[in-house]
Amino acid sequence: MVPSHRRVALLGATGSIGRQSLEVLRREPDRFDLVAISGGEQLAELAAIQREFGVSWVGVKSPAHRERLALLVDESVEILVGDEGLRQLAQSADVVVNAVMGFAGLPVTIGALEAGVRLALANKESLIAGAPLVERARATPGAELVPVDSEHCAIYQCLVGASAQRGRPDVRRLLLTASGGPFRGMSSAQLQHVTREDALRHPTWSMGDKITVDSSTLMNKGLEVLEASALFGVEVARIDVVVHPQSVVHSMVEFVDGSILAQLSNPDMRLPIAYSLGLPERLDHRWGALDFSSGVELTFEAPDRSSFRALDLAYEAARLGGAAPAWLSAANEVAVDAFLARRIQWCDLVPLVATVMEHYESDELATLGALYENDATARRLATGNLPH
Repeated sequence: MVPSHRRVALLGATGSIGRQSLEVLRREPDRFDLVAISGGEQLAELAAIQREFGVSWVGVKSPAHRERLALLVDESVEILVGDEGLRQLAQSADVVVNAVMGFAGLPVTIGALEAGVRLALANKESLIAGAPLVERARATPGAELVPVDSEHCAIYQCLVGASAQRGRPDVRRLLLTASGGPFRGMSSAQLQHVTREDALRHPTWSMGDKITVDSSTLMNKGLEVLEASALFGVEVARIDVVVHPQSVVHSMVEFVDGSILAQLSNPDMRLPIAYSLGLPERLDHRWGALDFSSGVELTFEAPDRSSFRALDLAYEAARLGGAAPAWLSAANEVAVDAFLARRIQWCDLVPLVATVMEHYESDELATLGALYENDATARRLATGNLPH
């Protein structure tokens, strides 16, 4: 049974995953107590969440943000700042939802696992960049990592359903499904003319800007290949990507006898969020429920790797190992930020990341300090290649 009033820390509360997590929590006041939150620039929204749920601890980015937020909340609220604040918040609850955007979520991932609590992970970049370090933190007694990404949550559920463990030899391969994004079927010539607005119109999912842009280049799927390898102990050579435009089959696991298990639902992120919060129980809300009597079409195709080169960059980063995935993720964050700021065109995104990866020098990533150094180096190179 789920413990009464399980304490939850929701870090990244004002983003897309954070807001959907709040919807789940509002439906289950007798099961969960929201005790800690964090956010970025939306301080008024953060304060509103604090007041609604009676949150005790709030994390912000800087001392200036703390001063501004202090004017909006009760004096009894403890406001923590920066990476160290995030780490402390990640150790304040029974379940920690890491919905912080990008590499900035690393302190949450490491902090929660080292505290030996459940980490509901919606921040793939921290796992991808710091996979060797995260793996060590996962060995902490009591630590549990449950993925919130729809694809990885699907694989997790399939493995649980088959009583399969991480890296078990009876798993032949993992099949990650991809919608194909807004530009599926476009040629390289057509892609030269797509715009920021085009890239942000995802055909099936409502997500934050960064992940939506990543979906348009298929970089998101490349990052998910790296994430799946780290999560489930399966080498990337046994992880395939298949385009599934309807986004109903969220991913699949193929076993050595040819059997394939899949998890299906309508695209709704509240389902994997609720699953990660409620384990070992499933919460009875029917988010994503399908009506097969209305006709459900399922089609699949191979990704177009010639027009969408991000997938191959991710597989190459996996082959290089060490800090290479951290470089890939960091360079991509810089590229996406520049694209969203209209400094570069869509067709410049992946070439910029590829240029940075050409400069990668092998580093086994033995320490957290080495990870931060590699991240900074990749970001510096990516920024240096932006137009002035």
